[in-house]
Amino acid sequence: MAPSHTKKRRPSFRRLLKTSNLKLDNKLKNRQMKQQNISKKQRKEHRKLRQALKGVAQATPRPLDVTAKKPEEEEEEEDFLESLPTDMMDDTDLQHMSSFLSRDLSSCDSEHSTKKRKSEVVRGYEKIPRKMAAVPEEEVIHLLPIKDKTRLIPQSMHRVVTKQSDEEEDEEEEPTQEAEIGAAKLVNDAPLTPAQQQKVRARKIQDRKLTIAHLASTVIANPSTNMKCVKQLRGMLMEVDPCMAVTVRKLVMVSLMEIFKDITPTYKIRPLTATEKATKVKKETQQLREFEEVLLSQYKFYLEDLEQCIKDWKQKKSKRSQAVSLDSYSGLAVVAVRCLCELLVAMTHFNFHNNILVALAPLLNDPVKTVSDTCCRAFTELFRQDKVGGPSLAAVRVISGLVKRLNYNVRPKVLQTLLSVRIQEVLVKKDLKDTTPTMKAMHHKDKKNQLSRMRRKWKKAEEKLQQELLETEASDSKEKKMKMHTETLNIVFLIYFRILKKAHKSVLLPAVLEGLANFAHLINLEFFDDLLNVLQGLIQSGDLSNRERLHCIQTVFTILTGQGDVLNIDPLNFYSELYAMLPQLHAGAPDDEIFIVLRCLDAMLIRRRKQVSLQRAMAFIKRISVLSLHVQSHASVGLLAAARAALHSFPRSDFLLDNEVQGSGLYLPELHHPEHCNAHNTALWELHALQRHFHPVVRQLASHLSRGAPSEGSGALPQELSRRSPVQLFDDYDIKDMTFNPPVAAPRHKKKKEVFRVNWSLLDGDLQRLVDDSLRSSQEAELDFWTTHKH
Repeated sequence: MAPSHTKKRRPSFRRLLKTSNLKLDNKLKNRQMKQQNISKKQRKEHRKLRQALKGVAQATPRPLDVTAKKPEEEEEEEDFLESLPTDMMDDTDLQHMSSFLSRDLSSCDSEHSTKKRKSEVVRGYEKIPRKMAAVPEEEVIHLLPIKDKTRLIPQSMHRVVTKQSDEEEDEEEEPTQEAEIGAAKLVNDAPLTPAQQQKVRARKIQDRKLTIAHLASTVIANPSTNMKCVKQLRGMLMEVDPCMAVTVRKLVMVSLMEIFKDITPTYKIRPLTATEKATKVKKETQQLREFEEVLLSQYKFYLEDLEQCIKDWKQKKSKRSQAVSLDSYSGLAVVAVRCLCELLVAMTHFNFHNNILVALAPLLNDPVKTVSDTCCRAFTELFRQDKVGGPSLAAVRVISGLVKRLNYNVRPKVLQTLLSVRIQEVLVKKDLKDTTPTMKAMHHKDKKNQLSRMRRKWKKAEEKLQQELLETEASDSKEKKMKMHTETLNIVFLIYFRILKKAHKSVLLPAVLEGLANFAHLINLEFFDDLLNVLQGLIQSGDLSNRERLHCIQTVFTILTGQGDVLNIDPLNFYSELYAMLPQLHAGAPDDEIFIVLRCLDAMLIRRRKQVSLQRAMAFIKRISVLSLHVQSHASVGLLAAARAALHSFPRSDFLLDNEVQGSGLYLPELHHPEHCNAHNTALWELHALQRHFHPVVRQLASHLSRGAPSEGSGALPQELSRRSPVQLFDDYDIKDMTFNPPVAAPRHKKKKEVFRVNWSLLDGDLQRLVDDSLRSSQEAELDFWTTHKH
């Protein structure tokens, strides 16, 4: 008999091979999940029914209804009665026994009760849940298949998974619920004392800290798969518990800031195009794309939360949830500003950096000093760390827009941040003579005639390859950096020149003059004449302080020693201004003024020594030695080093070290013109006083100068002092920490001469007796000053 052909065939060996392990695992997981869902639903229904029964039992006492007995139960009762030893009992016992057995035990009333119950009885047996047939959970274990002659027979084994019973789960859940209800009642009924409230708050905050730490460590351990924890942390920014909302939000802000600083890549994430999204890629590439997308979205939401917190604080908006009061928003806003400042400095390479700049720019001029100083420090640190030029250019543009929008009514500290911009070289406009080619350009025909066909082909391929290499290079080219630096410097000078033109009497002028002195070597030649006239007018106006006048002089001579050396200008007025200003400096003046003086002297006397006359140089050397007497020790070291450099630059100024040389005229120290004060008729007597100075380096320099500042020999300086500039010596021996540098030795105590005293004893006994007798006789004798001594 032929076997019956059915439509459903058994899987062949080839089809079994095609079935992957992943598919089998998915089927097993689906089956297990379905069984778990069924068991959960059953337990849920049982729990609801038991809770309903408990509620009914607590509300009203419930008598059970009389149930009809089955015939089998009646037969069992009859057999039980027959088996009793009735012949051994009395009549009264039998009567009581019969009444006890015949009484309905299911009734709640006693035997002698005369009260009648209501006819409508709650039928409790209808509310008793029926136990459903629980489907045991099984785990399918796949075994090795059995190979037959014609086919491969798959084998599997089912194993029952034992789980905790419903009753045990209910017993565990009920105590926790009762404890929560008891705690809630205790909180609602009895008010807590301040100490108890503080203890509860500390415990809650500690729990939140542990939660934040767990989520943060989870994200950092594996960012690509645990980005959902970042979303949970962002949800904690909306903490509603009033007793700890401010603290928890601050902790979450700082934690998210540190997380993003750790997990963000070192490149900017580019959005994918439609073509890139449609193409199929590897699994790892797809996971990387998904991670970058989620990271970018979460980082954007985090920045929006910080910005919204700052806006609510500035606009003083009241929230629907009164978890955080308006007074507490200031602390939250300060923490948000600090987080943005940290991200501004640490993540210059990542997305939304320009958005952070725009958000922080208005806060540079904020009336709250803490917020303003924090933003200024962040911008200063950004300028110092930037080596490419792109972030600095964006920041300078934002500051320029802020200054222009506020009509130059900003704090001076905003412009002082521009002093930290790292600009060393810029593109300078060349003259027409420099741009003209020295040789005649080769025409296309000449190139074609000179180069062979193969040579032209190779040259073209080489140029194309060079261009591709420049495009794929990771570091920016030098030309690109130069262009960005040039554009940055143009914006900075535009800010300075606008203030000099429109607001030259504002409080921003010192910062502008300091900035011009800092970047004067990069100013284009086209602005030299106009800038010199403006600075000279500011100095002659008399409205500037000593520091501002020094910045003007430094700017002028920095220009003249740089690109302006080709200009035929004699800045005699600026020499006279500095010469007249030196006696106004003293030990009580700020140290940075002496620092500026040292830089000015280096530019005026040392670098321009060919344009300076001997009379002018000697006048400055004499005034420098006078100034070194009444300034602090490190300033004296710098000024004496500047005098040494001037003596080396002008060897004929050694007239000041000779007392016998006399010239025509008389030295006029009160005259403010160095050319006409007759400095050659005086001497550097101040060096003799400085040789007794308490500072050892000052004494050493004064002794060295008094010997003519020799480079070799006994009076020469050691290399550690001779190779350093006056500015470096000023910084090295600074006393900012209110300690002597180097430490000054304590004065020596002179030993007192020993004098013979009355109570002392001598070694020689005879001499001691003679001394004692003479002292005793002098005490006994009476002195008579009226009698005269006769010879």
